[in-house]
Amino acid sequence: MKLAKFGRAMGAALALLVLGLAPARAEMPVLKVAALEGGTVNWELDTIKHYGLDTAAGFDLEVVPVAGNPAAQVALQGGAVDAIVTDWFWVAGMRAEGQDYRFLPYSKAVGGLMVKPESGIAKLSDLKGRKIGIAGGPLDKSWLILRAYAQKEEGFDLAGESEQVFGAPPLIMQSALSGEVDAAINFWHFMAKMEAGGMRTLVTVSDASKALGLDPDTPLLGYVMPGKLVSEKPELVAALAQASRAAKDKLATDDAAFARLRDQMKAKDDAQYAALVAGYRAGIPAPGPVDEAAAGRMLALMAELGGPDLVGPAKELPEGTFLSN
Repeated sequence: MKLAKFGRAMGAALALLVLGLAPARAEMPVLKVAALEGGTVNWELDTIKHYGLDTAAGFDLEVVPVAGNPAAQVALQGGAVDAIVTDWFWVAGMRAEGQDYRFLPYSKAVGGLMVKPESGIAKLSDLKGRKIGIAGGPLDKSWLILRAYAQKEEGFDLAGESEQVFGAPPLIMQSALSGEVDAAINFWHFMAKMEAGGMRTLVTVSDASKALGLDPDTPLLGYVMPGKLVSEKPELVAALAQASRAAKDKLATDDAAFARLRDQMKAKDDAQYAALVAGYRAGIPAPGPVDEAAAGRMLALMAELGGPDLVGPAKELPEGTFLSN
């Protein structure tokens, strides 16, 4: 029914166009997405706007810059925007509290822990007494997964046997490159720059997840929208999904589409640029439903390690979390 309704709307728009009576662009439904300034999601959003993938899908995308996740969440809850990009753990926590938000997968890219080749660190237990820089805070999901992995694989208490320094991703990157910290856990795009700067990956969150029985293909980040928008304007939500997938397909295969983004990617050299392109493409999730059993196992681990501060009252995956399902 929803697809049929959307098809009729598109047919009517085409008829108006043929008659020269097409409505102005301003009359096209607008969908506001809050995005972190300088965040990698802007590569996709910019691609959608530049190539007109939004208007081709029947809507006008408006990007609203925000300073961080808390600001984005406030904007969404206050109705200032229609969607934000965040992880589905937040959605699970909100749904467990009775608040209706839905998650449309955007990326499965995750970070890892990096060291310098000359550090002498060959395994996580070699970090005993060493200093680790961690992007984010004590509840950073990569940090929690790597802690669980160290305990399982090496019987090593990574939190208790090392010193941690928490900070913003750029600061952690610089601290690692300068040697102020012995190892660093960072987001994938900063890892790409660190690798180009001569550092190597000791363990990825993806590999740690596999060892813990989790599925590394579970997308972590996505577009999050109110359930009310999904139920009242399904065509608009479907249009966002269509434009997002079209942008991903283009960035996955078209080198020129990435080249035009190079300035905003802030790559200092060709090595950084190539690493960023490869990292983004590796993080594109496959279309289709999310494995909810795998997501449930991941949520259980996050609830065990991070508690209510990370996932709210959620103990198991709330029904309806993933819009793609």
